[in-house]
Amino acid sequence: MKSQGEIEAAVCEGVSRFEQDYMGRGPKDIRAHLIGDLLVVRLHGVLTAAEQQLARSLPSEKGRDLLKQVRTQLIETARPVLEKMVHEITGVTPVSLHHDISTATGEEVVVFTLSAAPVVREIRRR
Repeated sequence: MKSQGEIEAAVCEGVSRFEQDYMGRGPKDIRAHLIGDLLVVRLHGVLTAAEQQLARSLPSEKGRDLLKQVRTQLIETARPVLEKMVHEITGVTPVSLHHDISTATGEEVVVFTLSAAPVVREIRRR
C-alpha cells in the first residue's frame, strides 16, 4: 500500500513522462494533489517553442483557440494511456478526465475523477 505522497509522486513522474513522449517536452514544474476521489495535476512550463510562437504570432483568440484544440485532441487521443497509468498507480479506476491549458501562462491542469478514494497508507508524524 502506498502513502498519499508516494501516489502523488508517481503520478507526477508518469504525467511528466507522458508529456515528454506525447507532447515533445516535459513540464518545468509539476505537482499532483490527491483530494479524496479527485486527482489534480498542475503543470507549469509545458508549451513548446512552436506553440509559444504560434500564440504570439496569431491574433490572441485565434492562437489560443488553436492551441487548446490541438492539446485537447492530443489528450483525448491518449486518454486510455493516462487512465491506465492512473489506475496502475492508485489502484482505482478513473471515471473522467478534465483538461485545460493557459496559453498566457503555459500552465496546464489535468483533473481525474476516480471511482473511489484510493486506500493510502497513513504516515505517522512525530
